[in-house]
Amino acid sequence: EGCTISGTIHVQRVGGTLTMSVSPAAWRDATSLLVFNIDPTGRNAVDPFHGRLPNVTHYIHDVTFGKPFPAGENPLNAISHVMDNKSGVGLTNVAVKLVPTTYKRTFHSERETYQASVSRHFVQPEMLAAQHSSMLPGLLISYDFTPIAVRHVESRENWFVFLSSLFGIVGGVFVTVGLVSGCLVNSVEAVAKKMD
Repeated sequence: EGCTISGTIHVQRVGGTLTMSVSPAAWRDATSLLVFNIDPTGRNAVDPFHGRLPNVTHYIHDVTFGKPFPAGENPLNAISHVMDNKSGVGLTNVAVKLVPTTYKRTFHSERETYQASVSRHFVQPEMLAAQHSSMLPGLLISYDFTPIAVRHVESRENWFVFLSSLFGIVGGVFVTVGLVSGCLVNSVEAVAKKMD
């Protein structure tokens, strides 16, 4: 079985953690299977994991912090992790660094948003069980805000800059053509004088 989680969570501008994990009872059963190879039900099947532990394979459709940043992609959009180990459990740790960003486009109001930097790390269930970790298998998204901010401004040059650039280009072309044509005319006249 699987579940779908959707919704909106409003958080303060301080770091935090969003966790979706298996229950402590299910992890206790998994630990006895992983570390001691003891089936808590006493059945000792050939494949003790089959259908016994919750598979924590996950697919993240979209996790956003604030309004989307138009000039970039969301690294927490359409990512997945398939549990392909024999137990189907493990801990996927996703660390998100958020950079507060002010985005301003020409003729639009400013938008307060965040740019995200993401790193992912997977911890095998055997490692969690052997270290007697207090973390449960599942998905752990930890986020933190950086102390620096970015101001991204899209702007256009005004018309005077455009016109002065245009006049500079036209004047440069006019002078260059005048110099080249003057050199050619003088060269032709010099050759014609020599031939006479």
